[in-house]
Amino acid sequence: MEKETTIYDIAKELGLSASTVSRALKGNTIINARTRAKVEECAQKMGYRSNAFASNLRTRRTNTIGVIVPRLDSNFMSACLAGMENVASKNGYNLIISQSHESVEKEAQNAITMFNSRVDGLIVSLTVEHSDLAYFNQFAQKKVPVVYFDRVPGNTPFACFVTNNEKAAYEATKHLISQNCARLLHVTVDSQINVYADRKKGFERAVAESKNCSGSIIYAASLTFDEGEKIALEIAAMKNQPDGIFVANDLVASGCMLQLQKSGFQIPDDIAIVGFNNDPISNIVSPKLSTVNYPGREAGILAANSLVEQLKNENTALKSQRVVLESEFIIRESSLRST
Repeated sequence: MEKETTIYDIAKELGLSASTVSRALKGNTIINARTRAKVEECAQKMGYRSNAFASNLRTRRTNTIGVIVPRLDSNFMSACLAGMENVASKNGYNLIISQSHESVEKEAQNAITMFNSRVDGLIVSLTVEHSDLAYFNQFAQKKVPVVYFDRVPGNTPFACFVTNNEKAAYEATKHLISQNCARLLHVTVDSQINVYADRKKGFERAVAESKNCSGSIIYAASLTFDEGEKIALEIAAMKNQPDGIFVANDLVASGCMLQLQKSGFQIPDDIAIVGFNNDPISNIVSPKLSTVNYPGREAGILAANSLVEQLKNENTALKSQRVVLESEFIIRESSLRST
């Protein structure tokens, strides 16, 4: 096995002390620029690699932040991750990203892997499956900060960053009612996680307040475009079809709307539709989809900033903070009926 080049080898080659080489490789301005350049050139020629592992043992820090998300193939989640990466990079941290694929078992495995990898902190958006989340307790025991975002547990000692899903769903449903929709349908997944449970509550509250409409719920198997198409076929076969639909995300809403059009429905005159998340697809389909804009990049930035501040300052006030981000209801053609 070929021997690794060390700072001592570089020092011997250049006739410098090992401490001078070490400082030069770290960019320490105590060493003049000419010497730093000479050391860096020699290190490159000799194939030197810094020993991050040894450094981590000394500092007890890995300069890594773990991130666990349900899915990577989500525009909203990509926006969140972009915000996190921006903050992490500026503060000298690297992200280790994993996805749970909406599985509690996979989420638990990811958490154990992150813990064993000695990440300095963890950012998590939970699966739709219900869980007691005991596998995150090991982080608290070792005083490793955890921050939840978007999908968060009901009771937790850790910081959380969410949007007001109930309020957003209430406003979306009230909009459908204002468009003279009387038979309302909510499409979601059967989950107790805050995101979908709260959107359901908002839908039900708006329906309950109305004297002229009724509401029902369809639970999708998954929140995918294909699932939206299947639900549209169910709706087309109903005897008492809805005239207004609020869907828990834009992918399902778009798949549902396009399939309804294939089945002969006019959108929005026969059925008005509203989605959630303001994914790019909402602005591409025809008619354009009314939706709720939830600022993913901002959520990612705030969550990462909170974690970095906890790591830098051990700020206990940040550990249990709960921040609610404002969302924006965007009205487009899919829900504007001729009233």
